[in-house]
Amino acid sequence: MTTAQTAQQSSPSRPSQEPPVDSAEQFVPLIRNRDFQLLWTSRFLAGLGKESGEVAYPLLALLLAGSATQAGIIGASQVTVAMVTAVIGGSLADRVDRRTVLLCCDLGRLTLLSLFVALLVTENVTFPLIVAVAVGSAAMMGVSNPVAMASIKQLVPAPQVAEASAQNQIRFFTTTALGAPVTGTLFSLGRAFPFAAEAFSYLASAVLVLFIRRPMQSRECEPPDRWTLRDMVSGFTVLARNPILRPMILWIVGFNLTFTQTGASLALIATAESQGASNFQIGLTVSLAGTGGLVGALFAGVVVRWVRPSATFLAAAWSAPVCALALLAAPNVMTLGVLMGCVFAIVPCVNAVFHGYVAASVTDGYQGRVLGAVTFMALVSQPIGILGIGVIFDLAGPTWVFLTMALVSALAALFSLSPVMRDLPRPEDVSVS
Repeated sequence: MTTAQTAQQSSPSRPSQEPPVDSAEQFVPLIRNRDFQLLWTSRFLAGLGKESGEVAYPLLALLLAGSATQAGIIGASQVTVAMVTAVIGGSLADRVDRRTVLLCCDLGRLTLLSLFVALLVTENVTFPLIVAVAVGSAAMMGVSNPVAMASIKQLVPAPQVAEASAQNQIRFFTTTALGAPVTGTLFSLGRAFPFAAEAFSYLASAVLVLFIRRPMQSRECEPPDRWTLRDMVSGFTVLARNPILRPMILWIVGFNLTFTQTGASLALIATAESQGASNFQIGLTVSLAGTGGLVGALFAGVVVRWVRPSATFLAAAWSAPVCALALLAAPNVMTLGVLMGCVFAIVPCVNAVFHGYVAASVTDGYQGRVLGAVTFMALVSQPIGILGIGVIFDLAGPTWVFLTMALVSALAALFSLSPVMRDLPRPEDVSVS
């Protein structure tokens, strides 16, 4: 593999006498890997808080001001801030003790949400304050995500990294599925309850991080003396030079123009409403699409172990344009949801394989910066795609929306036809060079 020059790493602030994670004594089934499961559970709780917040902040703005525009501003601000701070978090993951960064982010959100709950109870909340809290929480989540992902390489043996990434997909899609109903239930009890529960999730997450015994990063070298902008964004250079990661991330950017959860839901909702579907039918249609991702996440571990990476990638790349065209002939709104769910079912498998390649082909000294760059690239096209779907629907209707989705996703799928993509090794067979 072609990678940038190995970055330097600081030793963690909590020394450990544990043997290396890939020693024979430590090669145990993933479910029995105590440190990884603690990290997974910690990130599950933090992710559930984040998903609940993404629903709760716009909903609170609607309740207080009745403005959909203000609710949209909050959502767009959260995505933008998370995208930018992921690059910062990736750089921190390669320079600072990762455990400390995770604790600071969790405890920072705990403090922020606790103050916000107090202001809600005393009815001293304004729209600018809601935006500030939402943005602050999103910033700390953006920083912590690449730090947590970079830590997996140190907690899991190399042959199990792709499987660990598959388990992370279960976490992501489960928190996505649970966030909205949990928030709705808590809102029925009172406006402050969703945010109090979010604060508690960050407290529990921080406690679990404290119980992780192993170092969460390499102790082999020292970090660079200077923290420069060029060093911070060097993860993008690694992505651009890596023959496997480069076409994959380009496909992800193109795919996310049309098939993000938010963009796809917007297309489904708008189409269902134009066909006179009831609110129940619309909700069920969107739920069917989202369920596809969760089902795929549950089977991602099996797919990673038994299916060739090239087959997984090709299936994901070309199922998108095929299903987009099939949406044109869908006989009813429920079929729309099923077809969209078929596309989302393959996404967790591709994500697991992709993160397996990142862990295998990138040195620990660059893990954070590369994962920060990956997060940025995965998010950067989403606002454009969501806006584009809305504009095309208003101007030309659902037929042109689905045709555009098919065209864009087909162009992105062309990256899968390169010789490298058609003969991918397994992530555990890839080594740093």
